[in-house]
Amino acid sequence: MTILEQIIENKKKEVALLKEQFSIRDFEKREFFDKSILSFKSFLLDPERSGVIAEYKTKSPSKGIINSLADPAETTKGYNDAGASALSVLTDVQFFGGSNNNLIAARRVNDIPLLRKDFIIDEFQLLESKSIGADIILLIASNLEVAQCKILAKSAKALGLNVLLEVHDEFELKYINEFVDAVGVNNRNLNTFSVDIQTSLDLVNKIPNEFLKISESGIDNVESVKQLKAAGFQGFLIGENFMKEKNPGLACKRFIEAIKGHGR
Repeated sequence: MTILEQIIENKKKEVALLKEQFSIRDFEKREFFDKSILSFKSFLLDPERSGVIAEYKTKSPSKGIINSLADPAETTKGYNDAGASALSVLTDVQFFGGSNNNLIAARRVNDIPLLRKDFIIDEFQLLESKSIGADIILLIASNLEVAQCKILAKSAKALGLNVLLEVHDEFELKYINEFVDAVGVNNRNLNTFSVDIQTSLDLVNKIPNEFLKISESGIDNVESVKQLKAAGFQGFLIGENFMKEKNPGLACKRFIEAIKGHGR
């Protein structure tokens, strides 16, 4: 069984437990359920910002512990202050060391869109996402059937949420549907875990221009961002490159300054 298969099997158990523990009404009563959803597109295309989607991630199956000391509120606020267009927070507990509480902590101190980075396989998770303050949910094509992906995207839009669809290859472009706001190309090969931004460059012109185009994973230098931007990408999801530093917010600030030509 691959890591991805293990993650999905575990996620099915988590969702079953979630349904036993909570009702829809429980989610509706939570602090953030009725908050206004921020527009991913508006912030991503804001010329005052950078296109960077800065991620808070403490560990991963491929890298192990990345940064166990960074505080989620302080780190994401640092990203926001640095000029990030949106924030991504891992909420998967077992494989990525994330938590809903990390996203809630980020929500309380930030006024830019928040992506819940998790493995969404059930509509119940969409309600949970809204209740913890997410503005954007991630749908990963390789975890889903095409019809299932469309149902989840439609349900997310009905809740007012933004939808980021993640693909890894040309085959998965068939998952794109009218309820998706953005298409993210993950540059990580799920079988080998190797990373190559050429994956994004190969797919960019095959993604219809009506969708925001995001490049994800393996973006660790300013030249890559400039190359991806010139190719047609508007967003750049970066996590490990910042999180591996002692002060991720400062690392993000320096990176964005360099993109804009103001720093090193």
